[in-house]
Amino acid sequence: MAETPDVVETVKQGYAFEGPAIELGALLVDGTPNPAAAVRIPLSMVNRHGLVAGATGTGKTKTLQLMAEQLSAAGVAVFAADIKGDLSGISQPGEESEKLLARTKAIGQEWTATGFPTEFYALGGQGSGIPIRATITSFGPMLLSKVLGLNDVQESSLGLIFHYADKQGLTLLDLKDLRAVITHLTSDEGKGDLKELGGLSAATAGVILRSLIGFADQGAEAFFGEPEFDTADLMQERDGKGVVSLLELPNLQDRPALFSTFLMWLLADLFHDLPEVGDVDKPKLVFFFDEAHLLFNDASKAFLDSIAQTVRLIRSKGVGVFFVTQTPKDVPDDVLAQLGSRVQHQLRAHTPNDAKALKATVSTFPNSSYDLAEVLTQLGIGEAIVTVMNEKGAPTPVAWTRLRAPQSLMAPASAEQLTATVQASPGYAKYTEVIDRESAYEKLAAKVQAGAAQAEAEAKSEPQPKSAPRSQKQEKSMVEQVVGSSAFKQFARSAGREIIRGLFGSARRKR
Repeated sequence: MAETPDVVETVKQGYAFEGPAIELGALLVDGTPNPAAAVRIPLSMVNRHGLVAGATGTGKTKTLQLMAEQLSAAGVAVFAADIKGDLSGISQPGEESEKLLARTKAIGQEWTATGFPTEFYALGGQGSGIPIRATITSFGPMLLSKVLGLNDVQESSLGLIFHYADKQGLTLLDLKDLRAVITHLTSDEGKGDLKELGGLSAATAGVILRSLIGFADQGAEAFFGEPEFDTADLMQERDGKGVVSLLELPNLQDRPALFSTFLMWLLADLFHDLPEVGDVDKPKLVFFFDEAHLLFNDASKAFLDSIAQTVRLIRSKGVGVFFVTQTPKDVPDDVLAQLGSRVQHQLRAHTPNDAKALKATVSTFPNSSYDLAEVLTQLGIGEAIVTVMNEKGAPTPVAWTRLRAPQSLMAPASAEQLTATVQASPGYAKYTEVIDRESAYEKLAAKVQAGAAQAEAEAKSEPQPKSAPRSQKQEKSMVEQVVGSSAFKQFARSAGREIIRGLFGSARRKR
């Protein structure tokens, strides 16, 4: 390490920004924080994205909370995936203690217990937050194909299915709508419509249908439907503070595809709706994705490409994205290359894989006077190695930093506080009640019922033959021929199964 005066002066100059900044902490020199050498991120560079990494229990979530607080205080809206439920305390003022005040005083932080405006959400209402839903129509065939991992032929076929539904006036709102349309096209009753589509084969439609069933098993059934969430609601401001939106994700490890689905839709929707703003004094919205490795594990190439492209382009819309995970290798290279700020907590090197991850992490930092392979294993809880983009877009000096303490509650909010916040939100009345209007599923079910009713009416009105020899078999009526045909039986069974599942089965949407 270089001489102490040189390190302090280098950090002071490297982090001396002209505009507003997020205060991360103070430089550590020989184990002692130096408040004169503050470590910060320029607010105007937050939309250049970033990474918060480190082993379990090293303080990543508290760093996320610290940054979210200051963004909110600066009037910037924040969205965070609250995987473990630890972030809900941001809505409540923190609790003062001697240990806390001693730490904040040492790094020059003026600590005041403060809560921040917060909204709580849950995908499809699977949790205590306000439900977030999207319709199949708004999701579209291209995005859905990426989520399902379909190949090019299957993606094209799914597009034909959407086209057929639009042409026939079969509105696609939820998964059972899309399954009902595909079930119809693969039945004997719908084979004429299938033939008219030309490029869609029954085999390919069957593959898509099976993929949708597996997708529903991961919890996606609850995400699709109405009322559809308006992403503009994520960019609220109250009393000069940006609203912090927290998404509850229970059992995410068992259902990573559901999170991936939501993320792709959300970023795509924002990218579509937000205007180009270029470089701004402060971002409009900043995302924090905790436990990001769950997002990328076993992800399809199409999904990874989509995320990389979105992260690259959404900066110009005034949106910043921060990934929070254990090591940089959890994030794909194409995404990692877009991240301008780095807050690296302690890494461990207890196994060969740990040592490999440590070496890879060191290689991603700019040159510095630190022996990072050694320092990264010595960092204490609440300490990190930091480098960010300065206001000119160049990397700042690498700094061993003792981080500030959050001013909000560093523990989950109570169930009573969370419930009160949710029920007092304008979004509670707007999104909680499920809307189940007539769509493709109901129309196709009604078509089956109408056909059966018409056949029954024809059977009753058909005149009976006056007489016939006992040995001669009576000719079957038209309705008997229709009802007895394999085409009708197959279509009725398929439609019947869909109706029963919608009413009683596992695919029933929770209210």
